[in-house]
Amino acid sequence: MTQELHIIGGGMAGSEAAWQAAQAGVPVVLHEMRPNVGTFAHQTGNFAEMVCSNSFRSDDDEQNAVGLLHWEMRAAGGLLMEMADKHSLPAGGALAVDREAFAEGVTERLRAHPLIRTEAGEITELPAEGHWIIATGPLTSDALAQAIRAETGAESLAFFDAIAPIVHFDTVDLSKAWFQSRYDKGETEEERKAYLNCPMTKDQYEAFIDALMAADKAEFREGETAGYFDGCLPIEVMAERGRETLRHGPMKPVGLTNANDPQNKPYAVVQLRRDNALGTLYNIVGFQTKMKYGAQTEVFRMIPGLENAGFARLGGIHRNTFLNSPTLLDNQMRLRSRPNLRFAGQVTGVEGYVESAAMGLVAGRLAVAEIQGRDLPPPPRVTAMGALIAHITGDAEAKTFQPMNVNFGLFPPIDMKGGRRGRKDRYKGYTDRAKEAFTGWLG
Repeated sequence: MTQELHIIGGGMAGSEAAWQAAQAGVPVVLHEMRPNVGTFAHQTGNFAEMVCSNSFRSDDDEQNAVGLLHWEMRAAGGLLMEMADKHSLPAGGALAVDREAFAEGVTERLRAHPLIRTEAGEITELPAEGHWIIATGPLTSDALAQAIRAETGAESLAFFDAIAPIVHFDTVDLSKAWFQSRYDKGETEEERKAYLNCPMTKDQYEAFIDALMAADKAEFREGETAGYFDGCLPIEVMAERGRETLRHGPMKPVGLTNANDPQNKPYAVVQLRRDNALGTLYNIVGFQTKMKYGAQTEVFRMIPGLENAGFARLGGIHRNTFLNSPTLLDNQMRLRSRPNLRFAGQVTGVEGYVESAAMGLVAGRLAVAEIQGRDLPPPPRVTAMGALIAHITGDAEAKTFQPMNVNFGLFPPIDMKGGRRGRKDRYKGYTDRAKEAFTGWLG
């Protein structure tokens, strides 16, 4: 009889690991503490719930490393990419999804699979026997986190992550805001409605920065010391780096023309991205925040077009934990001191929905091979998945290890035959090489 694979955590990584294992014929028990035990960020008990952005970022599989990761997951029969494609929303060159429909779709497919059994409830101790994948993500419960610390003998590293607010579309003033994707990406009306834009004059921008800096912020508890992940900085932290930082970041006006006043170029622009298929919700792009709720409504209603905004969800901040994987995990993603335990997802020190799901996909396949008595190496390091695994299990410097998105800087250099060429040729070389290697690994 085939041994069961137990997976703790029904987020991006755990959901994908469960799907990969079950599709390969291995019975899976998927343990998820929600909704019995909630977290600060989650709203439902659904699997693969998106708690921050609703975007899987660029879908360009020839010029972008995360787009390549999309390609690899699709090639491997990934459930999350299938559901993302099914519930996608117009978002220019990005892959954005209706977050509720996406999570409901993943949940339905996992619960319907004949080889997947789900168990609600919190796991508080590290299992001594059997095959397990711990994919509890950055919001690992306190009890399980303490059990991991006790086993590894090392403190998990930590950083603070922030969530952006979501606005009800029917409360946006369209006499001030307008629909447009940056650089007019997208040909259909649906694609043009992927983004709403709110313009600011220089005086409005300066007043906004002043209010942002003066607003009440959430304070960390005594003894909490952690940095931020650079890819998800609160807007207040960005503003503290210089008054023009936001105008050259999430509020940059480049590639946009105010349809309500085309003769005057905005000094800054706040973009909102469609958050659901109905078009009733929009999230404020790049506006992760640690402001207190009352301050958020006051400051964000200073944005032209959002003076009467209704918020479906306000922003927030929470502490994320992750392992010092270079010292603790082997290249099969197993805990060196307890090889019956694999780790997957954001808790391993990758950052982002896609990266987390990809690590779940690999962990699921590696666990299946072990259960079935087969040798399976991790994906070649020239692939996107292989580059991430190499980074978290050996390449990264343990003393300075921080969460990392996939990027071409993690890939072995490519030999551009015929002399040095431009970046587009180099990136195409990376992706062509990766696709060939990944196809071979799947075979």
